[in-house]
Amino acid sequence: MLAREDVLAAANEIQDPEYGLSLTDLHFIRDIMIKEDRVSATVLLSREDDEYKEQLQAGLSAKLLAAGAKDVHLRFRPLSEFERNDAARKLQERAAATEPAGEPAAPVMNILDPASGVKFIAIASGKGGVGKSTVTVNLAVALARIGKKVGIVDADIYGFSIPDMMGIEERPQLVNNRIIPIERFGVKVISMGFFVEENTPVIWRGPMLGKMLRNFFSEVEWGKLDYLLLDLPPGTGDVALDVHQMIPHSKEIIVTTPHATAAFVAARAGAMAIHTEHEILGVVENMSYYSCSQCGQKDYVFGRGGGAKLADELHTKLLAQIPLGVPDNHVAEPDYSPSVYKADTETGLIYKEVAETIASQLEQKGGPA
Repeated sequence: MLAREDVLAAANEIQDPEYGLSLTDLHFIRDIMIKEDRVSATVLLSREDDEYKEQLQAGLSAKLLAAGAKDVHLRFRPLSEFERNDAARKLQERAAATEPAGEPAAPVMNILDPASGVKFIAIASGKGGVGKSTVTVNLAVALARIGKKVGIVDADIYGFSIPDMMGIEERPQLVNNRIIPIERFGVKVISMGFFVEENTPVIWRGPMLGKMLRNFFSEVEWGKLDYLLLDLPPGTGDVALDVHQMIPHSKEIIVTTPHATAAFVAARAGAMAIHTEHEILGVVENMSYYSCSQCGQKDYVFGRGGGAKLADELHTKLLAQIPLGVPDNHVAEPDYSPSVYKADTETGLIYKEVAETIASQLEQKGGPA
């Protein structure tokens, strides 16, 4: 049966013309999915001319079919600025291996340093099951869609779910003792889920969790970011407190459902943000209503008013009311992900409005937010 390693081995036989290294060495093969020996993957292009793309399509498809693939579906996209810089660095490292050592490299700026210019947004909730991680993922993707450089730290270390929600099957690579985050839908992602076996429970005490979080900030090669979203665990436990202490300049969004009890519990997370002097950007009310696909009538399954009441209590605004539903995605789609809404859907457009509102609000203030 074909494995991910077989795909990378096939790609290792193809050299990129710009950098002179294999596609595998350059980490130009992404989003690998294998189902019944049918392979799909994203290939990064150092050149955007059609002739090179056609050559790459034919050459890589032939090698994958020779390796045992029954069918091959390749998607292509140009390198981002970060990926082009990373490829150039790999080339320099290869050249430096045969040359005398030069001056030591300049230290990497800590992303937690306010001078980095990154705007941190923590997504919090009082309890689980309100769709906090779904809001995190879709807000991050919406920010990327409007042209922002975005990252996600899956800080819900006990209940990590971001990789699965975004359809990520890859694992980060280690380059020069720096972790390269996985990029999906234009968003760079790091999660505890990348470093444990599937469905293995994380049985750690508070100090160990804090150390892992610090590693996510200090040992990951984030590159240039505009926004870094943090998917906090529900409640006000150790991890949430660590994040508040580590990033005193972070902003916060509170997620609730319309139900009065959910909003009551979410108020505790809001109170913690206020107590630690973190500005609350607003409240997102998730699962606000169910919209009938046939008649368009809205049914308020979990009641009404919880989000607005919570926003009023926290002296902030209600950013959005997200309808109850799941993305209209299909497993067979090349860019399948269980939880990311398409840009032109009702919910996708709501998230775009939230992204534009937040970007406008934070960027008018200027400086690290």
